Order: sequence, then structure tokens, then C-alpha cells
Amino acid sequence: MGTLFVAGLSHRVAPVAVREQLALETDKLREVLGAVMVSGVLSEVMILSTCNRVEVYGVADAPAAARALAFRQLGAQRGVELDGLEPMLYTKTEAEAVHHAFRVAASLDSMILGEPQILGQVKEAVAAAQSCQTLGPTLHRLWMKAFSVAKKVRTDTDVARHAVSVSFAAVELAKKIFAGLEGRTVLLVGAGEMGDLAARHLVEQGAFPLYVANRTWARAQDLARALAGTAVPFVDLEATMAMVDIVVTSTGAPAPIVSRETVQRVMHLRRSRPLFFVDIAVPRDVEPGVNELDNVFCYDIDALQQVVDANLREREREAQRAEGIVKHEVERFLARGRDQEIVPTIVSLRTRLEAIRQAEVEKALGRLPDVSPATRQALEALSTAIVNKILHVPITKLRESSRSGQGGSWTAFVHELFGLRRDDP
Repeated sequence: MGTLFVAGLSHRVAPVAVREQLALETDKLREVLGAVMVSGVLSEVMILSTCNRVEVYGVADAPAAARALAFRQLGAQRGVELDGLEPMLYTKTEAEAVHHAFRVAASLDSMILGEPQILGQVKEAVAAAQSCQTLGPTLHRLWMKAFSVAKKVRTDTDVARHAVSVSFAAVELAKKIFAGLEGRTVLLVGAGEMGDLAARHLVEQGAFPLYVANRTWARAQDLARALAGTAVPFVDLEATMAMVDIVVTSTGAPAPIVSRETVQRVMHLRRSRPLFFVDIAVPRDVEPGVNELDNVFCYDIDALQQVVDANLREREREAQRAEGIVKHEVERFLARGRDQEIVPTIVSLRTRLEAIRQAEVEKALGRLPDVSPATRQALEALSTAIVNKILHVPITKLRESSRSGQGGSWTAFVHELFGLRRDDP
């Protein structure tokens, strides 16, 4: 049947310079999948290739040879020699491979714990292997269960529910302050990357409309167009702040561009409606004293990072619960697999004894030419009951040995004891 294994490298063991050389587009991966399967070394194979990991999942009689073949093919696409990869490659087989696959799908092995992208990437890898007809029954069963485990982890824990990027942490804080972002207006000041990202997150959460102010008018127009917003002149900054609910600042100014006095005037015009500042600039764009004003909430990069750090700690706590779920599901998966392995032996044993029973009943009936239907029925019932009694102990022992991980030796013993052939149905 072959051994289930995973071999690969990830952000934990390989630098980005190596990972990016092996990260291949879908067409190239299809070529590798085809070349590996043609060799006959693997009976099943799937390749997961992302910016943070390149892993080969497969079934092979010789996992070490299969690993070498797969990574030789992957490296050949970019001129990377296998010898240079070998020190960074890890290999896990059977139970360890199942455990690893479940953790990967549940985002417990990701660079950012709980990030959602990996599950979609795994599903794409599975689809690619299916289209290339390299995903056999073992890998199909593995990944269908892995997807189920990932869903359970996300449903039963909060491992993915705490913002762990500065920009998204700002959005989560704004949602709490305003009890939701539907219809909340946003002003983006400057053109910094994190400010841009925070503004995008806000819009995705329902905030609208969006205004963009920048000292360079053309840049303000370009950014507004990209965000489906409206550009406003920089000189109208104060008037625009009086209109909006959330101000995201991300300029490269050497000194604050939003003073306490300015915000005091703005709050007077707003009649003290809450105003939320997200200051992601370094140096800061908003004077520290602004946060002391009533109904004004201001978070700078350090405050947001504290939120991120706290959320990461919370994710790590939730990850402990998630690891427990994964461990339990691995045990269930392996137990079910072991049960399936003994099914053919149980079927063969029952078939063999049933054939003997039928033959002996027919012999007995042949010696009783005038047997009545009632007697025939009684003989059938008696012989069937005897066979079931005989089967009870060996079948129970097979199931118990399977769950304790010793199914192989007991299966061999039953085959020997009852004279079963390996190819019996």
C-alpha cells in the first residue's frame, strides 16, 4: 500500500531566499507532478507551494527516495541542486504526517498563527493534484479530514479572531468605539503603506465614504481613485475632519500635522461627536495631547502594536486549545484508518467460514432426503449461529489489536490460522 509521508521546508527552517526559488506557479507544479508520477516511485502525490512553505505529500514504498526525486524535480525548475536543499528538508511519516497536515490546514504551523490564507492555498494544491490525477484515495481522505479539522478549529476556538497586524488592529478598535463601521466616514491623510491598508480594511468593513488628503494633489487623486474615494485639498484638512468619523494619518512629515488646538476646533464644529484617530506615522502625525480631549480617541503605532502583541498572546492561548482538537482528530483519523485495514481480513474470514457452513449444511441435507422446510430452516439457523460464535472472538481481537496499533501482527496470525489467502475477497 505504501507509506504516507510529507517532506519539505518552511519558514521555520529555510530562509526566504531558498523558499522563493522553490515557489512555483501552477503550470510548473503540474509539470513536476506529472514527472514525479511517471517515475513510478510514488503512487500518490500533492505539492503545496506557498511563499512560506514547499511541501510534498505522497504515498510511496520508499519515502526517502520519493523525497529526493520530488525535490530534485522542483529544484530543476529553478536550477537549485538537491544537495543544497537536503540540510533544510524535513520528513514525517504516517501519524506524524497526518498531524502535520492537520496543523498546516488549521494554520497552527503558519508564520502568522491563525492566518486564513493557508487553507485556501491547500485547497488549490489539492485541486491541482486532482486535475493531474495524482491525488489517490489516501491523500484524498487525509485532506478531506484536514479541511474538517480546520473548520472545527476556527469554529471552536478564537485562534483566528484577534487582529495581529497594525492596520487591522486599528479597524478592530474603530469597530468597538463605534459599535460597527457601517456608514462611518473615513479620512486618509498621507500615502503610507500601512495607512493605505488600514483604509482598505475600514472600507471592507462597511465604512463609507472615504476621503483622501495629500500635500501632492495628483497623489491624492490617484489614491482616491484606487480606493473608490474622493480627493480633498490638503488645505481643507480641518474642515474635512469635522465631517468624518475616522482619521487615518500616514504621512512622512517631520513634525505633527494635527495639533490639539485644531482638534478642539473640530470637536466644537462636530458638537462633540466621537472622533477616532489612527496615527500610523513615524514620527507621529497627531500631537500626543489630542488623546486627552473628550470623545477623541487616538492610537499611535506603539499603542496599536501593544494591541497586536496582546492579540498574539491571546492567539497563542487559543492555539493550545486548537492543538488539543488536532491531536484528538489525528487519533480518530488513525483509528478509523486502522479499522479499515482489518476490514478485508474480517470479510475474508467470514466468507471462508460461510462457505464451510454452506457446504456442511448441504452435505447434511443430502443425507436427509425427506427433510421438511422447517428442519432445513433450523439447520441453517443452527449453523449460522455456530459460525457467528466462532467469528466473535477473532473479530473482537482484530479490532482491539487495530486500535492498539498491533493490527498487522494479528491480521497475519488470523490469515495463517484460518488458511486465508492475501488476495481473498
